[in-house]
Amino acid sequence: MLNQTTLFNNSWLFAKSDLNESTSSSLKFSPVEIPPHDWLIYDTNNLREDSIGWYKKVYEYNPSLEKDILLTFEGVYMDSVLYVNDQKVGEWKYGYSKFEYNITDFLIKGTNQLLMKVTYQSPNSRWYTGAGIYRDVWLKERSENYIETDGIYVSTFKENEKWRVEIDTSLSVAESLMLRHTLRKDGIVVTQTVSDLKAKQMIDQAVLAIDYPELWDINKPNLYELTTTLETKSNSQIIESQTQNIGFKHVVFDTDRGFFLNGQHMKIYGVNEHHDLGALGAAINIHALRRRMQILKEMGVNAIRTAHNMPAKEMMMLADEMGFLIVTEAFDMWERSKTRYDYARFFKEWHKKDIASWVKRDRNHVSLIMWSIGNEIYDTHADERGQQLTQLLMDAVYQFDPRKMRLLRLDPIICLGKMLRNVLILSS
Repeated sequence: MLNQTTLFNNSWLFAKSDLNESTSSSLKFSPVEIPPHDWLIYDTNNLREDSIGWYKKVYEYNPSLEKDILLTFEGVYMDSVLYVNDQKVGEWKYGYSKFEYNITDFLIKGTNQLLMKVTYQSPNSRWYTGAGIYRDVWLKERSENYIETDGIYVSTFKENEKWRVEIDTSLSVAESLMLRHTLRKDGIVVTQTVSDLKAKQMIDQAVLAIDYPELWDINKPNLYELTTTLETKSNSQIIESQTQNIGFKHVVFDTDRGFFLNGQHMKIYGVNEHHDLGALGAAINIHALRRRMQILKEMGVNAIRTAHNMPAKEMMMLADEMGFLIVTEAFDMWERSKTRYDYARFFKEWHKKDIASWVKRDRNHVSLIMWSIGNEIYDTHADERGQQLTQLLMDAVYQFDPRKMRLLRLDPIICLGKMLRNVLILSS
């Protein structure tokens, strides 16, 4: 397969400095013990230490492959800058959203030096955040023909007993190719469709039909596997392949009768879950996360609100598999800060990028029932600007999830428990 995505967690070196250090040249680096990595958890007596984390790694590059090289970071807390061969590639401010860099133009043939600078200034949050490259890193090798990152948008619609699956694929193609979508259940092909792509085509729209699918619910979280492949026309050689789980569910929120899942009335028994894993710190560990969610399941919990930020992608995957309803949340503050060094410093310039990253990554998860664009937001009841921001953020969510969204026809400031003021948008 021409386009490849591989895990890039190993062989990082780490050093820590105070905030006054401008370069890493004089620092002593050591191997990162357990990537992903949270450097604050190693000193439990100083869990909010002002510090800079420096991560470096060697990468061998062969330009004869004629591919673009991209680095994808699932989460870096926070205020990070990436350098390649001492050249600044880019920066990312928020500590919870996924981001990506095309580093091809900064590479040289042979050995290359990658350096990530992560600045942690306290106080920047009202809970323990951790610090560092605490979620997975991926290396992408990409040809001139490719599917955009998080560029496959899937929506399912019930039509009597039949269901329609609409798939929009954002891509870049330099020649005439084929795009194939194959839906499987337990390894058996249920249906598929193939589209002919023209050179320079940027989006493809396809539809799959399925009769009487096995529905997803909290007790029987039935999942289907959707594989999307970009192929040559001459010999069906696979250029790129992406596989994801999808599901079929029907949700109704009724102001008089309550919540219905697949026609069955049910109570939502939910909890708020922060991203850290207790004594393990903020570094993602899918086994610890699965154990936590299993304990919640045994307690009778059927819904999770990701307090108060984008969750790890592993949480969304586990929610699909284990049968949890998810309210995914973006921000704990907008332009009005709650702590001195929090994300409010960067919100005005960066929030649109964060919303795009968040919604495009998670919009296909069957466990998703709501988008929450803020928790206990000061702006919403301070002045007219807060109402403007509310509409801007809602519009940003709609931009990347236009088909599945249904806006609450109520006061858009929704109270969830005592003094929890959240702006919510529903996913049908």
